[in-house]
Amino acid sequence: MSKEIKILALIVLVVAIVAVLGANYYRKAMESAPVIVNKNNNSGKKSSISPETLVRPDSATLGVPDAPVTLVEFLDPECEACAAFSPVVKKILKDYDPKVRLVVRYMPLHPNSLRAATLTEAAGEQGKYWEMQELLFKRHAEWGERHGAPPTAQPQNIDTLFEKYAMELGLDVEKVNDAIRENRYQAKLERDRRDGQTLGVRKTPSFFVNGRMLMRFGEYDLRALIEDELKK
Repeated sequence: MSKEIKILALIVLVVAIVAVLGANYYRKAMESAPVIVNKNNNSGKKSSISPETLVRPDSATLGVPDAPVTLVEFLDPECEACAAFSPVVKKILKDYDPKVRLVVRYMPLHPNSLRAATLTEAAGEQGKYWEMQELLFKRHAEWGERHGAPPTAQPQNIDTLFEKYAMELGLDVEKVNDAIRENRYQAKLERDRRDGQTLGVRKTPSFFVNGRMLMRFGEYDLRALIEDELKK
């Protein structure tokens, strides 16, 4: 056997080994992802975790309640990637309406996350939940941490900024401030964090489609997972 043939055979063997190892890694990753059966799924498969860990009765939702696909997003209001990907999520909801509903859960990982989430929930008391979420994402550079860099505003000025945002949306600022002072949503935010940890959420945004975790972040893969669920 010539030297060239031996080298070629060795290359083929290495490629085959890498392919096998890659396939095994992907299989194990998929098997480790939490799987929760949608309430409309009649496949008879058993879920590995409680559906309530994924969707809570008080979670913010967009879309019809009986949509065949439930898209759960664990987000952090201070997350740059969440802000950047938010228009994509809204476009997906529009494209698949009324087949997909969105459920928002919190995974606070940044210094001002809890305050921002509390502000969003307080705005929700006055019917402006989604407007506040969008405004916080839009103004992220003013108040949020950016790739480890501090926000433009100093910590003592963030509450002033948040009051300004509340006024821009026409909210009763005193009621918003009461919710923030009382730390009214602490239990909800901590519960969401625990649920996320149980589900294996380690970064934001993280998505679940009918209980199936999105393993590779991106619009194409998210749409593919939705399409796969719609075929069932």
